[in-house]
Amino acid sequence: MLAFGCHSGIKSLSTVTLVFRLPYYTKWGQSLVVCGSAPALGSWNVKQGLALSPSHEGDELIWSGKVAVAVGFTCEYSYYVVDDNRNVLRWEAGKRRKLNLPDGVPEGAVVEIRDLWQEASEALFMRSAFKDVIFGGEKSSEASEDCSGDLDKSLDWQDSIVVQFIIRCPRIEDGTSVNVIGSASELGKWKPQDGLRLRYAGEYIWKAECVLRKYEFPLKYKYCQVHESSDPTLELGPNRELAIDSQSSHPPNCVILADGPFWAVPWRGAGVAIPMFSVRSSDDLGVGEFLDLKLLVDWAVECGFHLVQLLPVNDTSVHKMWWDSYPYSSLSVFALHPLYLRVQALSQDIPQDIKEEISRVKEQLDKKAVDYEATMEAKLSIAKKVYDLEKNKILTSSSFKMFLSENENWLKPYAAFCFLRDFFETSDHTQWGRFSHFSSEKLEKLVAEDALHYDAICFHYYIQFHLYLQLSEAANYARKKKVVLKGDLPIGVDRNSVDTWVYPNLFRMNTSTGAPPDYFDKNGQNWGFPTYNWEEMSKDNYAWWRARLTQMAKYFTAYRIDHILGFFRIWELPDHSVTGLVGKFRPSIALSQEELEREGIWDFNRLSRPYIRPEMLQEKFGTFWTVIASIFFNEYQKLCYEFKEDCNTEKKIIAKLKSLPEKSLWSEKEDTIRRELFDLLQNIVLIRDPEDARKFYPRFNLEDTSSFRDLDEHSKNVLRRLYYDYYFCRQEDLWRQNAMKTLPVLLNSSDMLACGEDLGLVPSCVHPVMQELGLIGLHIQRMPNESDREFGIPSQYSYMTVCAPSCHDCSTMRAWWEEDEGRRFRFFKNVVGCNDVPPPCCTTDIAYFIIQQHIRAPSMWAIFPLQDILALKEEYTTRPAAEETINDPTNPKHYWRYRLHVTLESLMLDKDLKSIVKDMVLNSGRSVPAKENQVHVALSDKKLMEKVQEELSTVHINGNS
Repeated sequence: MLAFGCHSGIKSLSTVTLVFRLPYYTKWGQSLVVCGSAPALGSWNVKQGLALSPSHEGDELIWSGKVAVAVGFTCEYSYYVVDDNRNVLRWEAGKRRKLNLPDGVPEGAVVEIRDLWQEASEALFMRSAFKDVIFGGEKSSEASEDCSGDLDKSLDWQDSIVVQFIIRCPRIEDGTSVNVIGSASELGKWKPQDGLRLRYAGEYIWKAECVLRKYEFPLKYKYCQVHESSDPTLELGPNRELAIDSQSSHPPNCVILADGPFWAVPWRGAGVAIPMFSVRSSDDLGVGEFLDLKLLVDWAVECGFHLVQLLPVNDTSVHKMWWDSYPYSSLSVFALHPLYLRVQALSQDIPQDIKEEISRVKEQLDKKAVDYEATMEAKLSIAKKVYDLEKNKILTSSSFKMFLSENENWLKPYAAFCFLRDFFETSDHTQWGRFSHFSSEKLEKLVAEDALHYDAICFHYYIQFHLYLQLSEAANYARKKKVVLKGDLPIGVDRNSVDTWVYPNLFRMNTSTGAPPDYFDKNGQNWGFPTYNWEEMSKDNYAWWRARLTQMAKYFTAYRIDHILGFFRIWELPDHSVTGLVGKFRPSIALSQEELEREGIWDFNRLSRPYIRPEMLQEKFGTFWTVIASIFFNEYQKLCYEFKEDCNTEKKIIAKLKSLPEKSLWSEKEDTIRRELFDLLQNIVLIRDPEDARKFYPRFNLEDTSSFRDLDEHSKNVLRRLYYDYYFCRQEDLWRQNAMKTLPVLLNSSDMLACGEDLGLVPSCVHPVMQELGLIGLHIQRMPNESDREFGIPSQYSYMTVCAPSCHDCSTMRAWWEEDEGRRFRFFKNVVGCNDVPPPCCTTDIAYFIIQQHIRAPSMWAIFPLQDILALKEEYTTRPAAEETINDPTNPKHYWRYRLHVTLESLMLDKDLKSIVKDMVLNSGRSVPAKENQVHVALSDKKLMEKVQEELSTVHINGNS
């Protein structure tokens, strides 16, 4: 071998020089740093990482930097965008890079590492939805921990360059190799079968080394997949090129070429969405059950769907009545809902009398809609009887003990809460006396084995154990069938929940969460949840959120982030509000009193208190106005009215209306009077901050108020400008920073694929952040992002989106078609392209047109409510369309009870419908599930499930699967 040190000019032969090289365009004031696990790269302290310097090479801006390291150096590393003070502004997505130099690289060598910035959209395919489900799982049989290649000891380093090719290729079939072909003889002279074969390095990384002569550069090359029994598949796009600066004083001896992903047609899939409670099967008791998911998955596969999407499935048993049907108001963000338990599967030895009871109840609950209260009562009653018979076997089994041990952090507080809720007959833990304030000591006494109520505690353990088993069985079945099970992450929790009891410091209990006026509700929405104390949550790096996502990942491989705008800013209301109109964003930059005074605004009481004049009362209440005025108002100065103390909030108004002896005078007009009083209470221009009297927030749609209309022109102009600034300008950086603190924690807490529900009043910072983080957005055709359009155009949607004709928060496709004749005409003309009079009902042809529009869209996912799929066949459209609506967002006490009017078994027998849907999916170029793959479960869950299987013969806990 030649004396390498003489060639390189490097005096010390104990090190090699690493040169990092990355093309990346930055903004002014930004620079790049490479930081890694080794001290030479800062030991994961970005401020101590290796700073890169920019240079222009043609049209590219190349960032590079070099560092001397010991021979045999290995590390993990990533790239970061920083400001002038080394504060991190952005970091590349995906897992950390691993650097392993090829064996045989000599002392004094120059190793050039050519990387491409890892975009979040590329890292999506390393999420469990793709990695473990759709693409068939890790190719562990070929994986190798040490993937560095051995180089020829006699290599002539003076005339040669070692190139290590690295490519990410998750979409590859068994029996297929990845080759690199190119202009050099070592790369097969463009012949796929003769190209350089790459070896699998784990985590869908393929790599190989080859020695090329310097005269072979610039090198043109391409990657391809070589199949055993079919033609090779070349990656799309132009040839790749590797050029070497031969004029450099220290040209590289080795180039590590990380080429990013294999260039292929973007993967696209389709799915179906249905709430768990809406499913109907021949086995359920009045409501969809977790084990029904297996049949739903089978139907989805035969339709060509890769995904089944559910609404939240957490326990919501706060009120123990039908109000609990609202799936977004969690009693616990960890516990599953007993509503979805299959009682027949609790044991294989259910006595005959209980079997007969189940049959009777099943017939009674087989209704058009869910009877929430009757179903819950029946299931818990039957479960308690089975529990009493088998509790000794179950509670002493090793599988149950393991479940309790692995989940005790949330399970014990949950069981204690449920016991106290039932004992005190309320979930309002402020009414629980000495148990109002949670402590670990009190908890241990509540769940102690020698407590008189321990059996009641264990019953809650028992229910959660079986819910875990049943949902796990369904989830593992979905994985096996290559179907992604997509869950839902609610933005809030009920203020009377386990979580607010155990972690009160994480919530702002004097506030309420909602949404400003939007497409769904012109008066805004008030969900009643307390807002989050993000500052407190950050102290333990959002441990509550991380635990929540870890729990979800036991069952789901994808999830929808409900109201993702809430992670940028939340619409915060006082807890005494009922509507969602008079709120403010949190966090946000308020209008200070000093700022307003500089603009000539000074009468803050006039602007921030309800503006009520006699003529308004006369207009609203007619001749009855004097009676209303005497009951609800004080005249604090001539012709100026204010609400009395006992009715100066929305909740107080409701309470007073219900309790007044004069109620009989207006019993038929109570709703109208309430609305008019609310309108007067909301007749303000500025909202004074309850925590700082010198800060103000412009009321949403302030120009609609008579308080604003009666102002002088100067004040109007100032307030218009400040209103626009508050809602659309001044908050953007603050909201972006807030999201970048919280959302990455969620995304890094699990391997699940994340989608964000980004409907409503969307700040301009939201979509860039979502794109940066690899969050998939949502498109509903009737709610386009473009303000100048009435209907979205699916063919123009971006790839990183889910597209759908409707969702659970709006009317179905059929109902929407019937709601508005004028809108129907415009859609028929402008979208369908037909000038004829549209039919009054959504025909199967129109349904086919709309669904096909979405299936053909560029969006990564096209997900359809099952009701919209059923509109493809006339026999499923006999039910009134309005009855198919799942939620009415304008009604805070909506009863969530929609059930399919057809069983899954019947849908499985309908070959015609399945054929129609699958043909559309296939013809659109979307992926469909193929052969089954191995089940993948977390190690702890796998051990638990093995124990369950071992005990089936003696404990009988798995039931009829």
